[in-house]
Amino acid sequence: MRAVIQRVSRAKVTVGGEVVGEIGPGLLVLLGVGGGDTRVDADYLSGKTIGLRIFEDSDGKMNLSVGDTGGALLVVSQFTLYGDVRRGKRPSFDAAAPPQLAKELYEYFVEKIRAAGLRCETGRFQEMMQVELVNEGPVTILLDSGKAF
Repeated sequence: MRAVIQRVSRAKVTVGGEVVGEIGPGLLVLLGVGGGDTRVDADYLSGKTIGLRIFEDSDGKMNLSVGDTGGALLVVSQFTLYGDVRRGKRPSFDAAAPPQLAKELYEYFVEKIRAAGLRCETGRFQEMMQVELVNEGPVTILLDSGKAF
């Protein structure tokens, strides 16, 4: 399971002209599910995401988590995080999970965030979405449950 996490002042997801998820300060999480992923991967990644200390404290140091700041999360499914372009210019998505598994683990990840008491908005799984954000910093973190990076 992979995530691109961006610290934002605001973010929103629109589907067909309708805003389906919107947050103020917090984290935009683009989440990709791999073919071999399980709930263990989602547990690891959700815990890591919740605990990331990438918000500034009173001394200006990145020392606070999204929960410490009262921020929210916007989680958007992003299978293209498993795009492989090592053998050409057209990505192969063979490593991405099939839709049924990906949806199950995406929804489980969101449940874990909400169970931690954090506000969590979402996009719509398998829909064409427009994602807007204002990245603060900019701060962007890559996470991989297999610790590939």
